[in-house]
Amino acid sequence: MTTIDAWVAASKKSKLTREQIDLGPIGAEEVEVAVEHCGICHSDLSVLNDDWGVSSYPAVLGHEAVGRVTAVGSAAKGLKVGQRVGIGWNSGSCMHCRPCKSGKNQLCSQAQPTIIGHRGGFASHMRAHWAWTIPLPENLNVAESGPLLCGGITVFNPIAMYAQPTSSVGIVGIGGLGHMGVKFAAAYGCEVTAFTSSESKFDEARSFGATNVVSSRDSAAISQLAGKLDLLIVTVNVSLDWPALLSALAPNGRLHVVGAVLEPMSIPALPLIFGQKSISGSPTGSPVDMEVMLEFAARHNITPQTEHYPMSQINEAFERLESGKARYRIILDSDFN
Repeated sequence: MTTIDAWVAASKKSKLTREQIDLGPIGAEEVEVAVEHCGICHSDLSVLNDDWGVSSYPAVLGHEAVGRVTAVGSAAKGLKVGQRVGIGWNSGSCMHCRPCKSGKNQLCSQAQPTIIGHRGGFASHMRAHWAWTIPLPENLNVAESGPLLCGGITVFNPIAMYAQPTSSVGIVGIGGLGHMGVKFAAAYGCEVTAFTSSESKFDEARSFGATNVVSSRDSAAISQLAGKLDLLIVTVNVSLDWPALLSALAPNGRLHVVGAVLEPMSIPALPLIFGQKSISGSPTGSPVDMEVMLEFAARHNITPQTEHYPMSQINEAFERLESGKARYRIILDSDFN
């Protein structure tokens, strides 16, 4: 198939309109997928609004897509027509640099974001490199799995890299990213402390698996956690009381940022030095990381909390996301036919 239907953003902050697009011949290492469901991530909104200054238009957004393979290029490996797969934030990488060859493809300097200079999943069909087209476990809830491919792997990876089942883990922000972080950390066996600015989310955070819940606006409450957390994952994109959060870390503890905080972070040096603490960040994950995450999610029956819209209501769905009212991920169900 070369001609597809897609919801297109013609310019910065524009409403999306349905159009037909010619994809051209399929590349030798590409896979084509008929999209069944595609999550809306806050990154889609950021690219629509050009918040990061890297957007290009016209844009077909959507990078949490699941569906069935409809075509494979002549050099594509390991996938077959009819197989159910997912595509996340990246749809390709060079495959020959050191990060790619060492299995850290997400760190490739030429990694191709699915929604920047590439056509994403708010469409009837989309394409990606075969290595970035991730097979879905058979026992995974497909209709709910799209957000795992971006938000899910973003919070799963630091837990897999830096936590142990005996760790005390904090998750800052109980939203689209953070609620999945709580679920993953709890399933991993960690003691989980959730930080949220909304007291209305306290009970909900406990239902996701949090043992403790603290207001992220209450520096005094945070100070009572001094020295207790082995890993603290920040999923929000706003400035916080960084010294207070740093004090909550145990010796050798790590403050890990996955939320795109645009303002510089004011971090005192002495607590880092004398507590031998670390500050780090990470993007999503490699194709292998994503496969491991999906297998873990299927094994532990982890799915995001979602709201569904038909894809034809995509503009209404974006308005709900931008309003901050989504609880907690929005998924668009394909309805082109």
